[in-house]
Order: sequence, then C-alpha cells, then structure tokens
Amino acid sequence: MTIVIRPVWTFSFFLFSAFWLDGSTYAQTSFQAPAHTSAAPATTRASSEVIEINGTTETFRPIFTVPAEAALAAPVLPNIKDPEAKDAQTVCPGYRASNVIRTALGLVATLTLAGPACNVYGTDIDVLNLTVEYQSAERLAVKIVPAFVDTSNSSQYLLPTNLVHQPTVDADADTTSLTNDLSFVWSNEPTFSFSVYRKSTGDSLLTTAGTKLVFENQFIEFASSLPDHYNLYGLGESIHGFRLGNNFTKTMYAADIGDPIDLNIYGSHPFYLDTRYYKVDDGGGLTLVTSNETNATADYVSYSHGVYHRNAHGQEILLRPDNITWRLLGGSIDLYIYAGPTQPEVTTAYLTSAVGLPALQQYFTFGYHQCRWGYANWSQLQEVVDTHERFDIPLENIWNQYRDFDNDPIRYGYDEGANFLSKLHASGRHYIPIIDSAIYVPNPENASDAYEVFNNGNLTGSFITNPDDSLYIGDVWPGYTVFPDWLSRGAGKWWSDEMTAWHDKVAFDGAWIDMSEVKPPFSNTRLARGLIKINPVHPPFSLPGEPGNVIYDYPEGFNLTNATEAAAAASASSSQKAAASPTSPNTNYLRTTPTPGIRNVDYPPYVINNVQGALGSKAVAPNATHEDGTEEYDVHNLFGHGILNATYHALLAAIPGKRPFIIGRSTFAGSGKWAGHWGGDNYSLWTYMFFSIPQALSFSLFGIPMFGVDTCGFNATVGNHNTLTALPQEAYVWASVADASRTAMRIRYSILPYMYTLFYLAHSTGSTVMRALAWEFPLDPSLASADRQFFLGPALLVTPVLAQGATSVDGVFPGVGKGEVYYDWYTYSPIQASPGQNVTIDAPLGHIPLYLRGGNVIPTQEPALTTRDSRKNPWGVIAALSLEGSASGVLYVDDGESLVQNSTLYVQFTASNATLYASARGCYEDRNPLANVTVLGVQAAVSKVTLNGVVVESGVSYNETSQALVVTGLRDLTADGAWTQDWSLKWE
Repeated sequence: MTIVIRPVWTFSFFLFSAFWLDGSTYAQTSFQAPAHTSAAPATTRASSEVIEINGTTETFRPIFTVPAEAALAAPVLPNIKDPEAKDAQTVCPGYRASNVIRTALGLVATLTLAGPACNVYGTDIDVLNLTVEYQSAERLAVKIVPAFVDTSNSSQYLLPTNLVHQPTVDADADTTSLTNDLSFVWSNEPTFSFSVYRKSTGDSLLTTAGTKLVFENQFIEFASSLPDHYNLYGLGESIHGFRLGNNFTKTMYAADIGDPIDLNIYGSHPFYLDTRYYKVDDGGGLTLVTSNETNATADYVSYSHGVYHRNAHGQEILLRPDNITWRLLGGSIDLYIYAGPTQPEVTTAYLTSAVGLPALQQYFTFGYHQCRWGYANWSQLQEVVDTHERFDIPLENIWNQYRDFDNDPIRYGYDEGANFLSKLHASGRHYIPIIDSAIYVPNPENASDAYEVFNNGNLTGSFITNPDDSLYIGDVWPGYTVFPDWLSRGAGKWWSDEMTAWHDKVAFDGAWIDMSEVKPPFSNTRLARGLIKINPVHPPFSLPGEPGNVIYDYPEGFNLTNATEAAAAASASSSQKAAASPTSPNTNYLRTTPTPGIRNVDYPPYVINNVQGALGSKAVAPNATHEDGTEEYDVHNLFGHGILNATYHALLAAIPGKRPFIIGRSTFAGSGKWAGHWGGDNYSLWTYMFFSIPQALSFSLFGIPMFGVDTCGFNATVGNHNTLTALPQEAYVWASVADASRTAMRIRYSILPYMYTLFYLAHSTGSTVMRALAWEFPLDPSLASADRQFFLGPALLVTPVLAQGATSVDGVFPGVGKGEVYYDWYTYSPIQASPGQNVTIDAPLGHIPLYLRGGNVIPTQEPALTTRDSRKNPWGVIAALSLEGSASGVLYVDDGESLVQNSTLYVQFTASNATLYASARGCYEDRNPLANVTVLGVQAAVSKVTLNGVVVESGVSYNETSQALVVTGLRDLTADGAWTQDWSLKWE
C-alpha cells in the first residue's frame, strides 16, 4: 500500500494518529483548564486534510484543536517567593508532649497544641500521637500522626502500606536494637522538639530544637539544624548538582515538563544521604569539617547517615545555610533514620527495609537502544536496524509506539509487524513499545473509532472519576482521554489482560511507560464529556514542525564552523518567536485562606514551588477521585509508581517466566523493584550531559541503578532519541559519530559481564552500580562535591569530556599517594599523579578517558553487534594489580532472562604472589573458552606463564614500559569452557 500525503498545514485524524501514535512518541508539554472555570469556545484548524491511498483521494474533516485557553489555571505565587506569606514558625504555638510511655523498643507519647490554634495554612490538629521505635541495629523510626483517624480521613494522613511499603520492626530487634548507634531525645522546652544523636560521636543528626512543630490538615512543617557546609545528596527528582548545596528548595510534585534545572520534574524520592567529615588530630581526636577541605595529606574519617520521609503528598524541602525544613501539603511525619556509618551501609539498609532491592534486568537490556519521535512505519524501523548493522554499530533494541495496546493498521499493521519482529528477534534484537498513561475515549458517534481497550477498562471501573462518579476526562496525544485508577480493584487485571492480548499480536519484549506524572486534564469535564463526540482532537499547542513551532536549533559549536547557516537559523527562530502572540504574566495571584475543617485541594492555602504553578495545572485535577474515595491530591505522586507496579505484573502474565523489562518516567520510593528510569526530556546541550551524572548517582541512592538519559539529548539536535521533525540523528548519520560510537560500544559490550555482575549484586545485596568518587573514598572530603567523574562499580573510573570543543579534560585519581594506583584502559600504563592533583588528560574527539583501579579483577567478553552474540564469544580477564601485587573480583553468570533460575554460576577471582586464581561455584554451563588474560602492574619481566601447571607456549607478551602482561594462548587449554574447572595462572 502506498500513501501520499499532500502538503497541508494541519493534521487530519489519519495524520495526527500517524504522528502521536508513532513508536518514538515522547511526552510533550500540554495544558489544562483550572477547576471550576469554563473552557474557551472550541476552534478548528483552517483546512481539511487530503491524502491519497492507493491512488484514491480521500478528504478528512478539519481537526478540532483544544483551545489554549483551556490550559489556564489561576495564577499562584509560591510561598517561598511571596512577601505576604505568613511565617508558621512565628504565628503557630507548637505542641507539648505528655503521657510519655516507654515501650520495649522505644516510646509513645501524646502531643497537644501548646496554645491557641494558628490555622495558618489549614486546620490545626489538636492532638497527635508520637511513636519512636528502634527497629533494628541501624534504623530508628519516628512517627507523628493525628490521634483521631478513621475511614473518613485516613487517606489524608496515612499512606497505605499496599501502595508504599512501610519499614517495620525486625524480627530480632529485641537484641539487635541494643547495638543501635542512634539515640532519641525529646524536650518540652519551650515546646516539643526532638533530637537524634549518633552515640559514638555525640553528633546531632536530626534535631528540631529551637523550632516549632506545625501540623494542620493541609500543612505540616518541621525543621532541623545542620552543620555549616553540610553534604546532603538525594531528594529526587531534579536536574541539579549531586551535592545539593545550602540554597536550594526541592519540590516534590510529579510534573510533565522538559527537564528544567532545579525545579520539580517526574519523580519523588524523599530520601537523603548526609555525609560528615572529621579531621583526625595527632591524638586521634575528631574535628568536624565545616569548609572545603583540599589538604590531600591530612587524615580524615567520615560518617554517613540516611533520612527517609515516607510521605507522598506534594511537598517542599528547603535547604538553607544552617538548616533543612520540610513543608508538606498533607500526610503525616513518618521518618526513618539510618545510622550507616558508610554510604554502602546506609543504601543497603534503606533498600532492604524500605523500598526493596532493584529488579534484576535481562542481559539484553544493557545493549544499545535506538528510538525517535517520527519513525513512519515498520519498513523505516527495518531500515534503521539494517543500517546499524551495515555500519557495524551495535543495536539491541528498537523503540516504537502507537495508541496503548493497539497498532495503526496502515503504518504498523499486525501481519507486517509479525514479519518485522520475527526477523528482528532472529537477529538477536528486541522491540520495546512506548505506552502512555492515558487511554483514548472513542467517539461514540463514529463506529470506526471503536477502541475496545477503553470499553474494557470502563466496564471494569478502571478509570479515575470526578467527585460525582462520572469519568474524569482529560486531553492528551490522541485527544480526549481517561486515566487508569491504580487504587481501583479492576485496573490491575484490566491492564494485564490488555497487555497479554496485545502481546499475542505484537511480540514485544518490554515496556517503556511514558507521561506517568500524570497529565494533562481538561478540568471542565462537563464540557469535555460533550466534546468526546469530536474525538480525536489536536493538543492546544503546535507540535514540532507545525507552523509556529519549526525547529531551528543547531548543535552547540555549529555557529563556529558554519556561521552563515547558524545565523540564518537564528534569524528564522527569532522571527518565529516574534510572530507568536505575546503574553503578559498575570500577577493578580490567587491567595486562599483556610476554612476550618474543610480542605481546598484545588488551591491549598500554602503554595508549593511547583514548576507548573497550581497543583491542577497540567496535571490531573486534585479533586479527581479514586474508587475508594481517595482524592488525587493525596496520591498524585504515586501514579507513576502504580503504573509501574501494574506493568510489572502485566508483563509477567504476557511474557511468562521472563524478567519484566520496564523503563518508567515518573517514579517514587520503591519503584526500582519493578522498573528502571530514564532522565526524561533532556536537551542536546553539554550542560545536560553533565547533569546526567548527578542524576544517575542520585538514582543509585534511590535503588534504581537501571538509569539512563537520551544520549546527547532529546530536545533540539543530536541524540539517540529525539523529537519530532528534528534531523535524523542515528549514530551512523555522521562519520565521526559512527566512529566514536563503534569505539565506545566496543568497550561497553566487552565489559557487559562486569556490568551484569554489578547489577546482580545490586539486586541481591543492595550495592550500587554507578558510584560517586566520595563513596569509594569516604576519607577524602575534597571529593564531597565531585560529580564530573564517576566509578562504574569499584573497578572502573570514568572521566568524560563535558565541554564543547574540548580536547582534554581534568580529572583526579582518588587515593593516589595513599596506596591506590590506576591504569589507562587503552595503554595499560599506570597513571602518574600526585595526591589531590587535578590531572589534565588528553581527550581527542571520540576518546573517553577510562581507567582501571588497582586491586580489581574484571571479566570481559569479546564484543559483537548484539548481546546474544556477545554471550557466545570467548571470555577474557583483566587483573589490575594493587601496589602490593594483589587484586580481586567476581563474575555472575546465568541465562540472562529467566525470572527464576534453574542454575547459576559465580566465579571469584583473586590475584597474589604472581598468580591469578579463578574459583567457580554453581551448575550453570558456559562452554565459551578463555581467550585472554591481561595482568597490569607486573613489576618484572615475565619469562614463563603456566595455567594449572601447564606451560602456555604461545601468545605471551610483556611490555616493560606499561608493565602489562598479556596472555592470549589459552583457548585450547580451556576448550571445555573458561569456568568448567578452577584454574590458576602463574607468571614468573
């Protein structure tokens, strides 16, 4: 079938479907009307659409465009920016504790208002219950909830454990809690406050002394002092430096927006790591470090602790020079303090007690992924796959999208898709659909617009409703839509049934869950219900490439080499912006005051610093209602969490026996046990390449190690997943990019066994994969802010180039001068550096500075164009010796896909006394031979190498300059498999 699209300036139903349903569709910003207002009159595009199908001309009606005015919400001013805002600490009375009773593992008490209610941003709660529990050897819980909670108000204050796991007392806490290094102390002077101390150092980790507790039905505030120059990390999700600093307001309210710096975006992770450094004097005394320390020869120790606040309401966390303040729009105080005292101990304790260990990913998921918004059909996807192979560039996964659980019968027909997928799978590659979080409402007056996915969900009560129990209708890519209700009894099974039915027709291999914050609604649902009769409709903004939204962006530095073209593009962009209707900011801000006993969920009296403004702006309205009566206001931050849970179980049903592969955009504490995460709609700017490092490190703390960003950006130009109408940007388009991609991916595919082992350890023990320098070297305060380098596991140090046009990069080599040595990945030579020195490293185009840390052994495998074929290749081992001549490492092997393994293999490597040992345990059979062993840091020339006492006759070389021993003549000696028997390789 041939389709000719005539040059018209607007989308028809067919064309609109062709673009928004395309497999690479990425979330874009849309709009929403305020609650209790009327939308503007409907408008339509100016002309009809004409297309030619198999020689026959067809004309489609003009597409209705949701008016931009429908997006408007009342303007609000965040309290932190409002000069008229009241200070709760000044006007509120605080509480006093009474009826304090010691329990077996802590205490309970009653908190009552210490004076007349202030009702500053809600209705004061007169009586609260305090519970303190030493839950384990490393965890202390502090909980403050209203004394009177029943079914009428429980969702306002209590976060259900079936939605978000709640840490509980360990079974052996009666004995282990006695060794807890934390101490809880409370006071009523002048009002109730509490402090948590580390007993071993006397340090105050969390103290509300000098502040008042404020607890209202729509506002909770408590604060803790912090030492000067504190080091806090976490509190996601934001585009921000790794060390949060002391002048930052972190808002947690899930928002669909293209990665603004420092503002709230997709996910909510109310956890932070606090690391404090102490200088050790000659007598062993400790002095807290409260400034930037760069003395590379001094001795330091550090202590880390973690704080998790289990609250899913909209909130702000204010980091200021000497304190941290929590301001919450509801819920309760549900704190868990983790004693550490190291980052690995804090992270493991947090994951195992609170959020769950990360999901173990399938092996193929660590290969290269390719996607874009705008692939037209199966044939174009096949061309992309074939071209990657023709240019010898690895490709593992191709991504695509249509309407949820459905295919465009013209561009992505099932029969043609079955042929494409059969060929794709035969080549060892995989297909991942992008699934949006809104469900299209079919036009009831157009029989051809039938959509059984909606009908089935509607019959099972699977969608969010209005307070009057009518369907809550919003507008997203397909037009008017509804949103799954993950608190309902029917949504999970409906989602699973649709996933399974679709998989029977399209053999996909995982799911990319997009737009799950969730947004945007058409709040005037009375009007929206009437307008579904003209579905599908166009969003209230121009899509990329439409008039007024032509993409004129060019890569950074393009103006230096192509000044004329860059100037023309800049001129066209300026003209386009000038032609847009100017808008003046509305500074007539809405300020609301509390009504006793009544919540204003649409416009709460306290205004958090939400990037979108009002809570209902470009988000499901706060008064939208779930099946159990819970208002969206109370669970907004959990929609993404809920859809990931549902998708995990749906994939278990659709693809039985295999580990579900899911990438989600909106996440919450605990989402990592089901899914990975990608960094969202980033930009093709060097700044965003830098920010991807602290973003990834933060998600390591959150228990989501399966994290990545759109390589080189989504918006603008240059990326492996890019926006509609942007120039093709696959890795093979430019020769230099193709060369760099082949080089980088050859390294990545060769170390996949090491990476897979790291992810297995994260899944089984709670360790991290991508690591901050400060975590690997906790005794060096100069690394507290280091986020331009990172470790991959313990063994690999990466120092990427993060500046346009740079041919060198500065980097430190932590621990040099105190027993550490590093080796260049490419030359095997040891690095010459002084303690604390920022070394300038040559980094020509296409070169990623990569270093092996001494004392580590990593397994490798010869790379191929797919992970399947890589797994069939011979093994290798690289042993980077420490200055003492020792090293260790591990390898985990299984079938790479099964949820439950019949057999596994675990190999331990140790090197000492000029011998490398490999000892395996497990029954998994891997018959690939050992191709080579490389030993770095061999101090003397080598004349003889033996493997289990048998002399290796050929393939032995020693470089006196780099001090590297390379042994390649091992295939015949390990023909039955590299790990079939234990071995020792000795050199002399």
